Amino acid sequence: MGIRERLSGNEATAYAMKQINPDVVAAYPITPSTEIPQYFASYVDNGEVDTVYVPVESEHSAMSACIGAQASGARAMTATSANGLEFMWEMVQIASSTRLPIVMALVNRAISGPLNIHSDHSDAMSVRDSGWIMLFSENNQEAYDNMLMAHRIAEHKDVLLPLMICQDGFITSHSIENIELLETEKVREFIGEYDPHTNLLDPENPMSVGPMDLQPYLMEHKKQQQVAMSNAIKVIADISKEFGDLTGRYYDFFEKYEMEDADYVIVCMNSTAGTVKDTVDKLRASGIKAGLFKIRVFRPFPGEMIVDALKNVKAVAVLDKVAFLSNTAGPLYEDIVSAMFHNDVRLNVINYSYGIGGRDVTEELIMSVYKDLENLKDMSEPYRYLGLKERK
Repeated sequence: MGIRERLSGNEATAYAMKQINPDVVAAYPITPSTEIPQYFASYVDNGEVDTVYVPVESEHSAMSACIGAQASGARAMTATSANGLEFMWEMVQIASSTRLPIVMALVNRAISGPLNIHSDHSDAMSVRDSGWIMLFSENNQEAYDNMLMAHRIAEHKDVLLPLMICQDGFITSHSIENIELLETEKVREFIGEYDPHTNLLDPENPMSVGPMDLQPYLMEHKKQQQVAMSNAIKVIADISKEFGDLTGRYYDFFEKYEMEDADYVIVCMNSTAGTVKDTVDKLRASGIKAGLFKIRVFRPFPGEMIVDALKNVKAVAVLDKVAFLSNTAGPLYEDIVSAMFHNDVRLNVINYSYGIGGRDVTEELIMSVYKDLENLKDMSEPYRYLGLKERK
C-alpha cells in the first residue's frame, strides 16, 4: 500500500529525487522550476540525502557540472525551465552525444521573448531532437512516477541517453493534488545502485570523454545515438511494466481515453489532457463519439504505434502548445502526419496552436475543436489558432 499525500508537481518531483538519493544535483533557479532545487536543497541541509548539491552560477554551468559528475561515475540530476534550458543548450547536446544518462526535470514555460513565465511547450520543443528521451506528465502523479522510472530507462546498457521529465509550469508544478507515493525502500530497490558505464576517476581504465570527432567517425557515432533512441522503445515498455507490477500504476507510450469507437479525436500532451477528458465525457453524454489520445513518450517517437491507434477515426485534431513560427505546422502535428505518410494511412488531420504563454484552455475551446472536426469539409485550412483574440 502506498503513502497518500498532497503535493504540488514541483514538490512531488523533489520528493522523488530525495527517494532516489542521487550522487550529485546541480541547478540554478528559474521560474517555475525554482521550487525543485529549493525543496531538494532543504533535504540536503537536513541530512535526508547523501547528495552533493552544487549551487552553480548559471544553467550552462548546471548541465556542465552534471556532465562532469556523470562522466566520473556519479548519478546526476538537475531541473530547469524555458530560458534556463536555452542557456544549457550547448551542454544539452554534449550530454546526449557523450551518452551520459543524466535526468532533468523540465517544468515547461514559454521561451522569451517577449518575457513570459507561464506554461507552453516552446522550451521542450526547442530540444526535441537533441538526443534526449522525453516523457510528458499530465498531472502530479505522473510527474512523480515518471521521475522514479527515469534512471532505470536512461541507465539501461542498451540506451545510455539523458532523459527529461516534462510537466506544465504552474498548472501542474504549483497545483496541489492527492498523489500516492511509494515507500523509499521500495523506490531504492526498484532503481538499484548505479553501475556507471563511464568513470573518469578509474585509473585502471583510462578513457577520453568528448574528444574531437571528425569526418572518419562522427556519422557512425551519431548513428549509435539513433540506435540507442530506438532501443529505448523496448526498454521503456519493460520498465513501465515492472513499475506497474510494483505500484499498480501501468503506463504506456500514450493513453487512449474513450477511443474504442471514437470518430473525432484530439491528440495532446501534458495537463491539457485533463480538460479534454472532461469535455469528452460531456460530449459522450450527448451522443457524440469523441475521444482523447494523450502522448506520454514524445522521444523516442512511437510513430507506428500512434498511427495504428488513430487509423480508424474520422478526423483528428493535434494540439501543439507552441507558436507556428515555421509558417506551417507544430512539431507534434508534423511528427504524426509524417508517421501516417510512411505507414500509408490517410486521415483528415488539423493542427491547432494553443495555450501560448499560459493562455487558458477552457472546456468551451476544446468543445469548439470537436465541433470543427464534426463539420470538417475540406483541408484548405489545416493550421489554426485556438483561443486567438481577433483584432478589432
